Amino acid sequence: MAVDFVLYCKSYRRDLLRVKRLLESIRKHNIESIPFYISTPLEDRDILFALLGENQGYQWIADETIVQANPRAPKDIQKTRSGGIAQQVIKSEFWRLGLASNYLCIDSDSIFIRDFGKADFLAPDGLPYTVLHQNKELFQIATNRGHLRVEKELRKEAETVKALFGRVGPNYYCAPAPFIWSAKVWESLDQQYLQPKGMTLWDLITPEHPETLIYGETLLKYQAIPVRMIEPLFRIYHYDWHYYLSRRLGETQEKLKQNFMGVIYQSAWESELDFGAPTKSLPSRLLKRSKRFLRLLQSYL
Repeated sequence: MAVDFVLYCKSYRRDLLRVKRLLESIRKHNIESIPFYISTPLEDRDILFALLGENQGYQWIADETIVQANPRAPKDIQKTRSGGIAQQVIKSEFWRLGLASNYLCIDSDSIFIRDFGKADFLAPDGLPYTVLHQNKELFQIATNRGHLRVEKELRKEAETVKALFGRVGPNYYCAPAPFIWSAKVWESLDQQYLQPKGMTLWDLITPEHPETLIYGETLLKYQAIPVRMIEPLFRIYHYDWHYYLSRRLGETQEKLKQNFMGVIYQSAWESELDFGAPTKSLPSRLLKRSKRFLRLLQSYL
């Protein structure tokens, strides 16, 4: 029988050290013992259990089980997609397992920094809040620092997905993670949009159509649940220059607790927590470190 709310993280081998850090923060701050699920490819199960212990404070699910929960999805379709796209679809299809009516979809590079309970995610009537905003803070700070492509690219994404649903009006964003997702919203997408078109999420989610925007536009279009907007739950440093600038201005985890329940450290630039042997050459890694150091210096300008 489905419960009202669970935590869920889709991960894979390279991010397992990050998952270990996330799990430790959940053990510390999950004061209501909300169930926590982790999914990985079946081939990563043994190494996950070796690092985290077998189902110690979490329950493991194979990605393949989630993929197979959709009877219209071709067998092993995840192997024909890029890792990033497969991850987005699998996270979005978790609801099909029938484990929960709602779930907090958490990325591996996240950590909780204060205690939390269901009331942080669900209204008194049991229906979820939705992270929904216009991204003005990020757009402004990116403009201030001369990163004009940030707003341009994110606006283009939002307008592209908005057009799929025929909506006219302001652009809304459901990011950053973690996402409070309702099974009813994903089901409404499947029944009212995908099935009539003979599609699955494997057809809809692309680099131009990210799952976060699809969820938000589905909610606004079909309103399977009430639209109850809240600000992002976690502080995210979208880029290393964002992190350096924020720290220079005095931002610390202790100060963040006033407004956020967690922090996301982007795995794209926190490579020291990559599990296993480096996939890039030494010159490539040195060049990346040099660029990060330059961006650190730029944060003082």
